Amino acid sequence: MAGRQPKATGAAKPKRPRSLEFRDLDQAEIEEMLGRNNVARLAYSFHDRVDIEPIHYVFGDGWLYFRTSPGAKIATLAHHQWVALEIDEIEGLFSWRSVVVHGTVYPADLVGSPLELRGRERALEALRRLIPETFAEGDPVPFRTIVLRVSVTEVRGREAYTPAPPSSRKSAKRARRVAH
Repeated sequence: MAGRQPKATGAAKPKRPRSLEFRDLDQAEIEEMLGRNNVARLAYSFHDRVDIEPIHYVFGDGWLYFRTSPGAKIATLAHHQWVALEIDEIEGLFSWRSVVVHGTVYPADLVGSPLELRGRERALEALRRLIPETFAEGDPVPFRTIVLRVSVTEVRGREAYTPAPPSSRKSAKRARRVAH
């Protein structure tokens, strides 16, 4: 059997593009991406344990707002308020965008100072843009009774892409010149 190649099994490997580039997203691109998506993964830790869970969120005014249910996550966040969230847009193995947000999570309680109550109202307004029935008749997730908000303190966005071949770029430039 020497010299024989083993038969391939499973799915074929994706072809690697000729050229793969990475770049940082600028602040406007990051905010656009945060605004057009509503599902993220929330990472949080306590002592030697790190957890990550999917959440739905709304972005507005430099804050991320979301709802959750009572449980271990809330107990953990009460002791360790620092979180990270990741939002992805994936078109393919070599074509994606990702934003990672770092921040501090705060409860948006029914009681508190006037400033805290305004924060809760802003959170509810934002959440109702996503799900108008939030805390009303027809709420699809009435068991999510806790409203939280994350103050965005650090954010970074990255993109992977395959640049157009030089001949395509020249054709595009020529087409723009002819159009003007």
